[in-house]
Amino acid sequence: MSQHPLHDVLQSTYWLIVIGGALGVFSVLVGVTFRRIGAPVLLAFLGLGMLSGSDGVLGIRFTDFTAAYITGSVALTVILFQGGLRTPVALLRLAFWPALLLATAGVAVTTLVVGASVSFVERIPVLPALVAGAIAAPTDAGAVMVLLSRSQIAVPKRLLAVLEVESGLNDPMSVFLTFLLLRLLVAPGSVSTLHAVLSFAGEMAGGAILGLAAGWILSAVLRRLPIEPGLASVFVVAAAICIFGVAQLLETSGFLATYVAGIVTGARLSNQLAALTEFFEGLCWLAQIVLFLMLGLLITPHELPHFIPSAVAGTALLILLARPVAVFACLSPFGFGPREAALASWAGLRGAVPIYLSFIPALVDPGRDAGLFSVIFIVVVASLIVQGWTIKPAARLLGFAPGMQPDHGRGALAEPVRAPHPAPADRIEGDGDDR
Repeated sequence: MSQHPLHDVLQSTYWLIVIGGALGVFSVLVGVTFRRIGAPVLLAFLGLGMLSGSDGVLGIRFTDFTAAYITGSVALTVILFQGGLRTPVALLRLAFWPALLLATAGVAVTTLVVGASVSFVERIPVLPALVAGAIAAPTDAGAVMVLLSRSQIAVPKRLLAVLEVESGLNDPMSVFLTFLLLRLLVAPGSVSTLHAVLSFAGEMAGGAILGLAAGWILSAVLRRLPIEPGLASVFVVAAAICIFGVAQLLETSGFLATYVAGIVTGARLSNQLAALTEFFEGLCWLAQIVLFLMLGLLITPHELPHFIPSAVAGTALLILLARPVAVFACLSPFGFGPREAALASWAGLRGAVPIYLSFIPALVDPGRDAGLFSVIFIVVVASLIVQGWTIKPAARLLGFAPGMQPDHGRGALAEPVRAPHPAPADRIEGDGDDR
């Protein structure tokens, strides 16, 4: 006697639930192991995703770039809002202008250097090379903060602030450049220089204004609404996602609006901030696990060897040329010494955003994007391995061991890094000269 079709459907559903839960459990366990050996935790999530994918043990075939883009947008919204929530206003005062220059002009310089170099080395047209440069440009300084927090490296406070604020501000610039260059690639001459400048100003100003307004309204509602902490946290998550979506619909920067809204919300709340930050800490980890597992599932490992030479060359150009040029050009005018700029350069790990941006061409034509997606994936993994595993010895080599005086010209000792984000009770106080 054959089983009812409903039974098969339910069994398949239960298996999916078990697999999803097991992947989450293994992600945490493997992530803890990676932390103990000093490796970037994000590599563990990526690796598990690849092992579970079409070439892996579970053989899960996932090729839906539209679903991946939606999932990635929600996950990055949570991550950015959490970053803003944990960024005190004093931190912005300490590092806003150098971080802003690094997140805008620095991204543009990185794009140009990578694009021009890749075009010359690989002998491909300049525009596609510039697209790859724009996609690879954003950093994941949050990953560096986590690594430094466990290494007890004495890094100047102002430099840490620059790295943290940069990671929240450079995504919008990369998104803008990626869409602009793709538009020029599809329709050459369709965008003038003036139109590009006005579009950039409109997107950034609109995102900042929307974020300020949304953060003020959200914090005002939370201060007056009689609601328990658990439900308030859910309310804030839903509001953050809504802020991102509205900003994108208005053709402004959703990432910038979300980050700014998080900063304003955190600055205006007091009693509820501790509960919110604790909730978002766990939710942020969940978002990163889901995001990187999904990225690992999307990749087909047996297709990667063909792209390794180009990706390795691109990674070398990015790490050894483009990032240093951008960092030294942007930080030197603000009095950062050569060793500080060198550490900031080496701390430019790549994370989820470059892979997320490589989805965009695939939304139109997945086949055309296979090469770009694979190359960017390898670049991110190589960056996490090379820079992530060597950030501690690099910092010590540059003279940032605990108790050593970094070269910043003010004679004050740097403080060891103790937390990836300043907790509410430890928010930085300073006049902007304490490095």
